Amino acid sequence: MNETATAPTAPLRARAEIDLAALRANVRALRARASGAAVMAVVKSDAYGHGAVPCARAAVEAGARWLGTATPEEALALREAGLPGRIMCWLWTPGGPWREAIEADLDVSVGGMWALRELVAAAREAGLPARVQLKADTGLGRGGCQPGEDWAELVAEALRAQSEGLLRVTGLWSHFACADEPGHPSIAAQLTRFREMLAYAEGQGVRPEVRHIANSPATLTLPESHFDLVRTGIAVYGISPSPELGAPADFGLRPVMTLSASIALVKHVPGGHGVSYGHHYITPGATTLGLVPVGYADGIPRHASGAGPVLVDGKWRTVAGRIAMDQFVVDLGGDEPATGTQAVLFGPGDRGEPTAEDWAQASGTIAYEIVTRIGTRVPRVYVNEEQAG
Repeated sequence: MNETATAPTAPLRARAEIDLAALRANVRALRARASGAAVMAVVKSDAYGHGAVPCARAAVEAGARWLGTATPEEALALREAGLPGRIMCWLWTPGGPWREAIEADLDVSVGGMWALRELVAAAREAGLPARVQLKADTGLGRGGCQPGEDWAELVAEALRAQSEGLLRVTGLWSHFACADEPGHPSIAAQLTRFREMLAYAEGQGVRPEVRHIANSPATLTLPESHFDLVRTGIAVYGISPSPELGAPADFGLRPVMTLSASIALVKHVPGGHGVSYGHHYITPGATTLGLVPVGYADGIPRHASGAGPVLVDGKWRTVAGRIAMDQFVVDLGGDEPATGTQAVLFGPGDRGEPTAEDWAQASGTIAYEIVTRIGTRVPRVYVNEEQAG
């Protein structure tokens, strides 16, 4: 759930504690790093699993001047929750809620003629001008308009609609493919292509409020890419976009989510005892096992079976055998913590606990996925909701 949980009278099965003070501090650190540009806090996918509305509010309190989402539905939900200011959304499909977005004063991305035509029709119907950001494909190969004739046609049609009062071109933007790989040749190539496409659009008469291409890794390492606005996603939540770039602390960031669960059972078993499905773990000797009541239905990656780290009573333990839908087991090595003892799967890491990056390494993925996939069965518990005076 996304609303603040009340203080529990007994330990929750599991909880994802969201430290909004850490999030505010991260936004301030990102503002300092991109001091010549405004900051957009990207809160798509329920703020990467942290809770969109509370995180959006905290980000705005810390000075984020823009909010960003993938889908228009996510952006409309922010408006419905009372979030003011500029909100941009960029993942559209035919028949999307164009009119609702216009009436909610959202900035919408357009990267092709079909989208521009649908948007213009919605603006005529609404009797209001749309706020439009034209997306250029500078080399990522996903959304966005190709350079050359396609870009020229999109710009021309947008300016024609603008002259009719149907829209205002508020932004020109693109997205890096490899900004998390320092020195990758595509970075310089995309910057060059972006500048060329900006120059063309501006030469035709486009006067954007913002030009932007920098995502989290570019915000942290490529000041030449900051332009007027930086789009910070994973960095807002205190996670480094790539271990190669540095740990969160290297950028003045602190992870916002701490995921924990209450040990549901501790029991003695003999040596040679199979653990969990398939018996991929066999106890090497007499030991104690602890049952952690979260599993892949809660977003714990099954690929971390036999490898995921957990802190129990100050000691790192490792998932023993397969992670199941609702639970997994750790070998406690003879220790006997009380049932209800907290098992910390990940957190900031400065209290001895594993981090989301540790789980990413254990499961062969990226930390983005680890936090984003934590499911709705795990309550989000918000701390430090009030901004310190």
